[in-house]
Amino acid sequence: MLDPDSPLKEQAQKIRASGLLGQGRLLRLFDFLHDGTLAGRSPKEIELAHGVFERGAGFDVAQDALVRVYVHKLRRKLDDYYGRQGANDPVRVVIPKGEYRLALESIPDRAPDASPPLTELSPPARPWRRWLLGGLVASLLINAVLIGLAIPQRWYRADPLEPLRSSPIWAPLLNDDRPIVLLLGDYYIFGATDGTMEVQRLVREFTINSREELSEYLQRNPKKLDDYQDISLSYLPTSAGRVLKDIIPILASTHRPLQLALVSELSPEMLKSADIVYVGLVSGLGMLRDVVFAGSRLAVGESYDELIDARSGTHYYSGEEMRFLGKEKYHDFGYLASFPGPEGNHFLIIGGMRDTGLMRTGETLTNAASVQQLQARLPAGAGGFEALYEVYGLSGASVGARLVLAGPLEVARLWRDATHTP
Repeated sequence: MLDPDSPLKEQAQKIRASGLLGQGRLLRLFDFLHDGTLAGRSPKEIELAHGVFERGAGFDVAQDALVRVYVHKLRRKLDDYYGRQGANDPVRVVIPKGEYRLALESIPDRAPDASPPLTELSPPARPWRRWLLGGLVASLLINAVLIGLAIPQRWYRADPLEPLRSSPIWAPLLNDDRPIVLLLGDYYIFGATDGTMEVQRLVREFTINSREELSEYLQRNPKKLDDYQDISLSYLPTSAGRVLKDIIPILASTHRPLQLALVSELSPEMLKSADIVYVGLVSGLGMLRDVVFAGSRLAVGESYDELIDARSGTHYYSGEEMRFLGKEKYHDFGYLASFPGPEGNHFLIIGGMRDTGLMRTGETLTNAASVQQLQARLPAGAGGFEALYEVYGLSGASVGARLVLAGPLEVARLWRDATHTP
């Protein structure tokens, strides 16, 4: 029996925390092997079939390779971990060939000037891989923008920003002393295996916005366990990177820590400890959507491409999808909101129905004349407000906008009532 405080246990905790094993069968298999190893035993294949995969007494290991397939997949996941997060660890967890247990092996010291090993690509590329390109482009764009955080403050010209920093829209956020979290509206994606061992296509489901929600769904629908799996993937709209480029000079002028987080990783605790600046599409608000619209005169339509005014009954539809039907001119909508958080912190929502609306909202917030126009429409002393802009798009660019409505939010309902319907 191994010491419970052995290096194996420490490595296992780090591997679990990485999220690479997801929340399904691979994690259960890893835990089963880990517990058996600590107890000093190596289970048989049939034990894994019963204990991990819940196969019955009639399961035939000679005819069904389920256990061997998953052990092979687990070995690949361990290789992935030690090629990334665990690249600098002195030891690594392995599954010895022909055995069903975990073991530790030393990792040779790498020479200081040694080049990292090349990652072999696995041809042929599957059709779903093309969807990774959008997420990669967005990530590169955002990383490039965030490099600006390291630029010394002297590069920012104070005078042009002063009217914005002192405005009622920006001042509550900028005058606080909490960390600022840039919360990006990402879209969680999981893989559909269609009953095979490999991902065949990618799935975006608006009701499943994190690996935890996928795990909960699979627990409620155990027949889907073989059909879906977490692949640690999400994507961002490229418009979010452009908005970050516009607003980071203002936020950086506070000299406060700026943190980057994704909506799919958002926890309730995070909503209390920092000032939050959300950047993304309205459909990407995640758990924040119910909070924001609990005190709003607007509600999100079922298609997620429309907002409905409860007072007038007006439906505001995004027409940006018309671009893909050959129509270059269209209308989109940008949404803006500001309100206090549950612990005296501050929230600023910079959103859009589609990309053009989101980009225009970011431009509006960083233009002194547009900010003054909005302030003139807002009642004095409002604890929180919202605004909706109709945006005129042309081939993916904003060529104009009109302030459709602006008014106070019912702040008392925001954190109390998260089930608002008009």
